[in-house]
Order: sequence, then C-alpha cells, then structure tokens
Amino acid sequence: MTPAIESYEPRSPDSSIATINVGGRLFQTTKQTLALAGSDSLLSTISISSSSESQVPFIDRDPELFSIILSLLRTGNLPLRSKSFDLQDLIFECQFYGIESLLLNSLSNPSQFEPFTLEKSMLLNLNGRDTPSSISTTLLGSVHVAHGSKITSFDWSLRQKSTILTQFTAVDSLLALSPVVAAAGATDFSGLQIIDLQKGFVKQTLNWENPTKSSSTVQAIGSSPEHLFTSFESARRNSNVILVYDLLGGDFRPVMEIAHNEIYGVDIDSAVPATKLNWVSNHNLLMASGFHSGPSGVSGNIKLWDIRSGKVAWEVKETLDCFSDVTYSDNLSAMFKVGVNSGEVFFIDTRNLSSENSWICLGDERKMMNVKKEGLGCKIESHGNQVFCSKGGDLELWTEVLVDSSTRIEDGLPDSRVFRRNLMGRATDKGGSRITNLAFGGNRMFITRNNQQFVEVWQSSVRSF
Repeated sequence: MTPAIESYEPRSPDSSIATINVGGRLFQTTKQTLALAGSDSLLSTISISSSSESQVPFIDRDPELFSIILSLLRTGNLPLRSKSFDLQDLIFECQFYGIESLLLNSLSNPSQFEPFTLEKSMLLNLNGRDTPSSISTTLLGSVHVAHGSKITSFDWSLRQKSTILTQFTAVDSLLALSPVVAAAGATDFSGLQIIDLQKGFVKQTLNWENPTKSSSTVQAIGSSPEHLFTSFESARRNSNVILVYDLLGGDFRPVMEIAHNEIYGVDIDSAVPATKLNWVSNHNLLMASGFHSGPSGVSGNIKLWDIRSGKVAWEVKETLDCFSDVTYSDNLSAMFKVGVNSGEVFFIDTRNLSSENSWICLGDERKMMNVKKEGLGCKIESHGNQVFCSKGGDLELWTEVLVDSSTRIEDGLPDSRVFRRNLMGRATDKGGSRITNLAFGGNRMFITRNNQQFVEVWQSSVRSF
C-alpha cells in the first residue's frame, strides 16, 4: 500500500520554495504559504521537513483538489473553478490536510453576509410531518431546528444532518450554545434541558422552584457572552421569573433571578411572562418582552433589565398598536417592533435612554387604529446594520440611510433618523406560506414557514456553492 507521503525526486535548490508531488503532479509554492495552514496541519509539517530533506514529498491524493486547496491558502478564498467540485469532496480533502477551518472561513464567514443580494438558494428537508416550531444558529452557520418532539442539526456546510428525539411533546424554545449543544424548553413541559445533540442525551435539567411548588415551564431563552437567561412560568400560571445562569463555568450555576412576579387578582401586567429575551450589549441590559391578548385588545410591556442590580433600567407599556414582535439592534442602537394592528414597523432611538423615548412609525401611522390586526404573526429580527420584517409570506429589509442633518434643517425637515424599505428576494422567492421563524448564521439567512417541513436557506448568489 502506498504511503500518504514519500520521497520522489530532488527538491528545488531555492530554500524558500517548497515543491510537492500530489498524485504524480508537481506543485511549487512558498514555505510561507504552506505555513498558513497552521502548525498542526500536514502541509505545515511538509514545509518544515522540506528544509532538511533532499527529496520532494509525495502525497497520494487528488491533484485537482489540491490545486483548489493551494489557491485557498494563497488568497484565503476559493477560486471560481472550485464550484465544479462537490463541496463534500472539498471538506474531506481539507480535513485530510488539517485546514477545514480555512474552508469554513471562506464559505461561511459572517463578514461575508450580503443582505441586498440574498436569494433562496436551497431547502433543508426535515424528517417527519411536523413543521418547524423554533430555529437557532451558531456564528459560523450551523443550524438547529425544532420540529415536533425532534431537533435536527445541520453542520456549517449544511451537508451533514442528524436528528434526535427529545422528551418534549413539542419544543417551543431553542437556543444553540455550540454546534453540538443546545438549550431547549416547552410551554407544557417542566424544566429547561441542556441537550448534547451529537449523542442525543440530556446533559442537565434546570428548574425554577416557584413558591407554589408546582412545575415551571419555559417561555423564552436568551444569552449573553457570560450568561444564559430563561423565562419561567409556574404551571398554575400565577407566578413567573427570569433566571440568570453562568455560561462560562460549564455547570450552569444559577447567578440570580430577576422579574419575579406573583400574580394576585386581575393584575394583567404581572401575569404576562417574558416570551422573548434579547441581550442589549451596548447598554449591558437584558430586553424582556411579552404581551397579552384579552377582550380589550392586545397589551404588553418591554423592559430593559440591569442584571447587576436586578432592577428595570427602562420600560415601555404597550396598549395602542402593541407589538406583534420586537427586536433590538446593537449596530443601529435602536429597538424595532411590528405593530399587531397596523403591521407597520416602528423604532425607538436608544442612543440616549430616557423616559421620553417613544415609538416612531416608519410606515402609515393611520393604520395604528386598524382592527384587522394586519401585523398578527409578523416577525422582526435584526442582523448587522439591517432589520428584517416578515409580512405574511414576504420579507422586508429595512436599512438606515445616512442623511446630513444640516441639510435636513436647511430644507425645513426634522433632524431625525431615516430608514428605507426594500422587498427581498427574486420574483420567484416572493409570496408563499406565512413566515414563522427568521435566523442568521455565517453568511446565510434561514427561514421557516407555516405548514412546511423544511428550512429555506437564503444566501448571496456570489457566495453560494
């Protein structure tokens, strides 16, 4: 059997040049280029050994694939001709040479996210008949999808998937803690479970011991770089809380509890648990939001919690055109909502937090009194410098337009921020079933729709493989 590396012929006399024979084809490059593969890679080993050996190293691999890998080392990007190869073949080859991280960085780097050229590029099919209830991604593009009692995970290349069965009847909340570990909970099952998605077992269950000693269900999950946040509600629905856990220690030690409410009588404000948690990093605050639908309409509240003091730093109570969904953008220093009545997008400038902050409508304010609830079920999420809002089966992209404030004042216009809307996708991408989830990972956007057993992957046509 031919060894992977063996001597072939005398090497180049130039000590800065490395010559490699791959599958009978000679390649020449600099030792500095090979060193970019990393100290633990095969190519770095060859670079070091070629300094003392008089023979050309021989590698019994595909030379065509190696030429792609050499271009990746030289430029940090895959050449255009790489699209003629199957991605899985490139992954296997990069794993052999020990440079899979370079391939990942080339194909799924968050800095390559191009919102204005996104289009539907592929579908990720799910096993079974259940539609996705929740979706969560990692920074470099792996994605976990909850559908029914199952969680299906796709690696960053979206070529390898695995499915596990959970103890839940249906998973309502899902948060990726790593490519192989996720936190999961349900509104009808007690406890937050930390699940190993590779081995398919529950590593740990986190519970809230509420005053009534009843079971506690999970309403929402969020995280910061240091903490895991979980919104719990007692099974009797007469108390709720947000528990803060330590993420860095690995044991999910409870740090503190905030937003603890005991409900007496008809105290509707206290009865609403947080159903969405977002970390606001530029203020070091936790945004907790929840709403309630009753005979008098939809009402809710949004609170920014200081987890160091356990106190509310800022809040707004929603009555007129309450939010159907709300998000926060650190890059834009603004909070965004889609109104449940109007279906319009609103924002609050949070560069200076104060009690005077109020919603500014980016659309038609007259729709705020709409009784048709045009915004019901709409989703809104921020990513980078953009805000994405679903309207039924379509998707809007909101972007801030920088305008010279002095020019606006001269023209008699108010000195305020300006946002513009674009409809996303090609004509063939528009419409379809109602969008139920939006998530972002790597340079891709992931979408799920009502009554559909797959996940849509949106990516720039330039970046798609």
